[in-house]
Amino acid sequence: MSGTAAHHAYVWEFEVEPESVAAFLRYYGPDGEWARLFRQAQGYLETLLLRDEANPVRYLTIDRWRSRADLEAFMADHRAEYEAMDLACESFTRREASLGSFRECAASG
Repeated sequence: MSGTAAHHAYVWEFEVEPESVAAFLRYYGPDGEWARLFRQAQGYLETLLLRDEANPVRYLTIDRWRSRADLEAFMADHRAEYEAMDLACESFTRREASLGSFRECAASG
């Protein structure tokens, strides 16, 4: 493995209320409100938003960070803002679930 630390990703799954898709996209898209909040922290890389081709109200978000420590520092510094936005977004979804924390794999070679 190289000397470069692997990036960290946090993945969420959402089932969005059909009438709330536009609002959901404003908040959860790559340039949405969540990404703007995350950009206040050191180590945030990007947010990916994926829509299920078979189920148009099912989405995944992948928030990429330089390291797990950067995500944890963000949460320590911005917990109140995070929780307030999470509460504000509750009505957009029927269901949401954390799919977990992942470390990106380095290419072998």
